[in-house]
Amino acid sequence: MTKVVLATGNQGKVLEMQEVLREFGFSVLPQSEFDIPEAVEDGLSFIENAIIKARHACRLTGLPAIADDSGLEVDALNGAPGIYSSRYADGQGSDANNTKLLHELTGVTNRAARFQCVIVYLQHALDPTPIICQGTWEGEIANSAAGDHGFGYDPLFYIPELGCHAAQLAADQKKTLSHRGQALAQLKLSLTSENSLFL
Repeated sequence: MTKVVLATGNQGKVLEMQEVLREFGFSVLPQSEFDIPEAVEDGLSFIENAIIKARHACRLTGLPAIADDSGLEVDALNGAPGIYSSRYADGQGSDANNTKLLHELTGVTNRAARFQCVIVYLQHALDPTPIICQGTWEGEIANSAAGDHGFGYDPLFYIPELGCHAAQLAADQKKTLSHRGQALAQLKLSLTSENSLFL
């Protein structure tokens, strides 16, 4: 199988990618197996940061790489926390991020929000034409948390058409609907298209 490095140490993401890419003959390995440092994410967009992480992994491993960058955009906060979603409360973790978000939205009636995910595939560090896939999941920020599943902002992310929070969805349902699930579906299509470099 063709080895590809996933530019993350998140085991959940590794398992998800392994499941999707195994049928195409790819063996997905976490970046942590190579004992390389995290990339400096100094881009100004999800796309820039995903490419930075993928190039970093390619350069230090010599393997093709996949990276994703994702986050939450809230309209009333001009798109914040955006690319800083995981560091919104100065790196204090998900509970602190959620507490800060609720505080920032105190008294705000427009609570429209969306999760964004960009997944990038690079064949090598100098690849000039990366495959870029993007998924968007629309919803709104609830006034309080609900649900025991998921992670991050899932307990606050309410999906009106389903009448529930992201953290209340079963894993399989979330995988289909979510921003990351949509981006992965695009990646699958890219790998199987007649113009794909992998056929």
